Amino acid sequence: MPRSLFETVCAFLNLDGGLIVLGVADDGTITGIAPAAVDRLKTEIASLSNNPNKLDPPYLLFPRAEEIDGKWVIKIQVPASSQVHRMGGDVFLRSEDGDFRVSDLNRIAGLVNRKLSFFTEQRVLPYLDMTDLRPDLFDKARRMMRQRSPQHPWADLPSEELLQIAGFVRKDVFTGKVGYTLATALMFGTDAIIQSVAAGYKFDALLRRRDTDRYDDRLIVRTNLIDAFDLLMGFVDKHLDDPFYLEGTTSISLRARIFRELVANIVAHREYTSAAPATLVIYRDRVEFKNPNVPHGRGPIDPSHFTPYPKNPTICKFLIQLGRYEELGSGVSNVTKYQPLYAPGAPPASFIEDDMFTAIVPMTPTPEAVSKQGSGEADRQTAVHVESQDKAKVTPQVTPQVAPEVTPQVTPQVARLLGIIHGEMSPTELVLTLGLKDRRNFRDGYLAPAMSAGFVERTIPDRPNSRLQKYRLTAKGKAALLSKPDGSTPA
Repeated sequence: MPRSLFETVCAFLNLDGGLIVLGVADDGTITGIAPAAVDRLKTEIASLSNNPNKLDPPYLLFPRAEEIDGKWVIKIQVPASSQVHRMGGDVFLRSEDGDFRVSDLNRIAGLVNRKLSFFTEQRVLPYLDMTDLRPDLFDKARRMMRQRSPQHPWADLPSEELLQIAGFVRKDVFTGKVGYTLATALMFGTDAIIQSVAAGYKFDALLRRRDTDRYDDRLIVRTNLIDAFDLLMGFVDKHLDDPFYLEGTTSISLRARIFRELVANIVAHREYTSAAPATLVIYRDRVEFKNPNVPHGRGPIDPSHFTPYPKNPTICKFLIQLGRYEELGSGVSNVTKYQPLYAPGAPPASFIEDDMFTAIVPMTPTPEAVSKQGSGEADRQTAVHVESQDKAKVTPQVTPQVAPEVTPQVTPQVARLLGIIHGEMSPTELVLTLGLKDRRNFRDGYLAPAMSAGFVERTIPDRPNSRLQKYRLTAKGKAALLSKPDGSTPA
């Protein structure tokens, strides 16, 4: 094992995280690791990362082996940590391609303050104690760790030691007192304690297939994060299909592969000091996840070129130990990989980082995909059958006076736009939800005709170019939407 390996691990933890690959030269050449040494190295790395004499405080890592062109490499994903770590008693930071020791106390203090200001999960709650935490949640966490790894080094620890080694205990640099953090209360606290320390914390799961203004079903979650994940996944399982799929010769759940990652994301990366709720909304044509966020960047995320960054490193790390998701950044990659298999022909999933992190998973194919898939007679019969059912449902809602007026103006592009607008949406959200790449095409082919027809309006009409500008349906637009065969995504 390279001598400098844990210097780099320490430096990554202290700054912005990173990926270490053993078995690859600096120029990218795959040199490989002897196959007989792979398991031993993985065990040693995991063991040393959990040893406070090597890495203080410990940060348990789970290296992954991968075979590339007949050669083995080991990947170690190291996230940014909310704590300051030492390796062999020294603080290390990363600069370009090197790690260097930091001995200047002012610089270390600046690093501590930077983490405290960004990672609010690490706020010390001086009066929180073990009587405010639920013993049954510690037992549940231990069972989940053993399921993930039968020899998990944390699974047999007493509750106080588990909190210590998992990073839920820290020193308040302003008072000098050591105490449990906000993350501790969120993970293990009673419901009453959670609401007293994070009054705005709420997950709001909504089903909006028929009633898009209100909801068809709703679940409000305000409990601990261990149970919150199960409750939100239960809502997903209740309302979304899980089609049969074979990966190689193994049957896998596409629904679980996609949505457990997205549920884990809003749980692990939500900004819990914000009063805005995190939401999971299931529409007829898509599923949207939104959570309050402290952005590390702004704008759409390119799944092929992005660096994962944890917003709550302690919570994130613990959920990984529980097996809630694979590793930092796995959500974007798994959703991107499996969503086309779950919803063939639908636009790709999109991710937008801002003060509200948004993930949009389209569920219905584009008109172009439908036309390609519907070339067979059986497909045509199915399409006609479904259309006739939908017409029977929605036609009575449209008055004779409205239908003749709006129907001729609804082009296929305008119909698609009307079908995806729910509430108030920004231009970026609209473009990504439509699966478009050309903003001029969006403006000229979709938005301008819809606004000219009076179907869509600006939320800030007197400032058309405002960066806060959003768009919503008018009463006429809602009537046009109802007049189409599909009450949600007309085409």
